[in-house]
Amino acid sequence: MKIGLTANPKKPAALDLARRALEILGDRAEVVVSDEIPEVGPRLRHAPIAALRPEVLLAIGGDGTFLYALQRCEAPLLPINAGTIGVLAEVGSRRPAEFEGALERLLRGRYFLEERMKLAAQIDGTLLPDATNEYVVHSTPVGKMGRFEVAFDGRVAGRIRSDGVIVSTPTGSTAYSLSSLGPIVDPALDALILTTIAPFRLEPRSVVVEPLHTLRLRPVEAGRSAVVISDGQVEFPLEPEASVTVYRSSRRATLVRFGARYFQRLRGKRILPWSEEFAEEDVDLADVPPPT
Repeated sequence: MKIGLTANPKKPAALDLARRALEILGDRAEVVVSDEIPEVGPRLRHAPIAALRPEVLLAIGGDGTFLYALQRCEAPLLPINAGTIGVLAEVGSRRPAEFEGALERLLRGRYFLEERMKLAAQIDGTLLPDATNEYVVHSTPVGKMGRFEVAFDGRVAGRIRSDGVIVSTPTGSTAYSLSSLGPIVDPALDALILTTIAPFRLEPRSVVVEPLHTLRLRPVEAGRSAVVISDGQVEFPLEPEASVTVYRSSRRATLVRFGARYFQRLRGKRILPWSEEFAEEDVDLADVPPPT
């Protein structure tokens, strides 16, 4: 089995976990390592994430690390949390047994793949990198409100006066969109979620539509441009009267999973709208070691 390995180079805990992963995998798999972490496995082959071409990519860090990897590699991703929130993570770093058990399951092929919707976008015909979470269209300079024209399927629906607009996937509904009072949407669904950032009017801020629509956003404040940000990773200028069109991508984000644990994954992160009290006898499947 060919396994890729990447980690957040700025997090010592992530680098330590990457080294521990190499110890566990040993000679049971062919491991190729991202060139962003040359200090991990210096005797192994290192290459850019896009050139690793593994069967499965291990990404160790936080959600930013996972999104960075998903933009650059189409292989199934096993997200391992060494960050703070880690909504996308399947494995936690604070439980060594869970971490080691996950790698054992991976080597034995005891996992399934979960596909999630991605977004595609273009600015006046120029393609942008796909987004797993969201595209953000924000007025520039920061701190000044803009006005944005919104069109569905080429027909203008109206104009929004706000700091910006977020177009997210259901996966991204628990990220920037949620902090802007957007809804939580089950990532098993495909949908476009339009959420305004700090709008001038305080009416409901979000609209959820089925994924066959195309959504076009255009800054129309006189003399004021905007910026488009893909998954918080890369920025693209949006000049006045230029437009960005967002739609469902033909590509999918593929995640390695060991169980259907979406709500358990969110537990303890203060995201869900209900009390998270549960009985002591409740057992998280992630704590159960793999069968021998």
